[in-house]
Amino acid sequence: MQKKFVSKRYENGHPTMLGDLGPKAAAYEDLINFSIGDPDLKTDDRIIEAAFEDARAGYTHYTDPRGMRELRDAIRAFYKEEFDFEVADEEVAVTTSACQGMWAVMQAVLDEGDEVIVPEPYFSPYKDQIEMAGGVLVPLPTCEEENFEVNVHRIEPLITPRTKAILFNTPNNPTGCCFDRAALEVIADVAKRHDLLVIADDIYTIFSYAGPFIPIGTLPGMAQRTVTVRSFSKDYCMTGWRIGYVIAPPQIVEALQLVGESNVYSAPSISQRAGIAAFRLRREVQPAIVEEFRRRTEAACAAIGEFAYLSVLPPQGSIYLFVNIKRTGLTSREFAAQLLERYHILVVPGNAFGTSGEGYVRLALTLGVDRIREAFDRLPKDRF
Repeated sequence: MQKKFVSKRYENGHPTMLGDLGPKAAAYEDLINFSIGDPDLKTDDRIIEAAFEDARAGYTHYTDPRGMRELRDAIRAFYKEEFDFEVADEEVAVTTSACQGMWAVMQAVLDEGDEVIVPEPYFSPYKDQIEMAGGVLVPLPTCEEENFEVNVHRIEPLITPRTKAILFNTPNNPTGCCFDRAALEVIADVAKRHDLLVIADDIYTIFSYAGPFIPIGTLPGMAQRTVTVRSFSKDYCMTGWRIGYVIAPPQIVEALQLVGESNVYSAPSISQRAGIAAFRLRREVQPAIVEEFRRRTEAACAAIGEFAYLSVLPPQGSIYLFVNIKRTGLTSREFAAQLLERYHILVVPGNAFGTSGEGYVRLALTLGVDRIREAFDRLPKDRF
């Protein structure tokens, strides 16, 4: 009777492995929490003040469903200034976070049974976002031995008449892998030869330590077949503002507007004003954020190197480390459970990100260097 009125899509549902972490985080007073990728750094005061001055000035109403014109213009100017790439106004839609943006993209582009190829390990909400739109996620396994990069020889056999798109994320959550221009050109070549859409989840762009970030949509011939999802959450430490945007061909943006109008109508006006301020202040705000996360990454990698049963690839980007725990002989879930119960350290098991993540755990470096060192000081060096 309790589930009588629940949709069949959700009647057997349960929280995702990521969504289930909240109660665990509250169980220990001395918990060191590496689970959720929510930076501990507060949004810069100048962004906050600018947004709330605008709220006091009256920016507290619905906006254009595609976002304030001023913010759309700021997005276009950003692409021109950073990448020397022209984006038309009709190619921009402001969204209520990148997660909502990705959900809306799937609603806008997928028909029942359409397949989306996704390199694995992958951000776990992708699966639900695809399936809620009637699509099918087709995992493309990657491996540490190949730096978790996409192997073109593994893509081709996965393509079927139902393949609609390739979805990828760089810098990557959870692996930290960054695709250079050559890797992007491999994906672009496959997409053009097979007439596929590319969906790029570009939300960690400033954390590209290995080299300059390159949006795949700026490569020759890719603008008309690329959907880019971006966010202010990580690049500006603005997770709670829930503001992002999508750049896509005009016909997809039109569909996104239809989806958005029936979902949230428009993104929060105050958050959009914060986004405008963030773009204006980015060269003052972002260097300190990048430097702080670089310090954390270096400190965590140095600590991991002292343990006989842990290893990690040299970091290329993102705010995560994907730590190899295979030498412990434990599964990802077993290791994470023991880490929590014995040492009060919370991480995400690697298999939360797909089968290819087994044998790893993800650390979100959302704690300062002192807390990172404290966590590793709790662990035995030679044997877990």
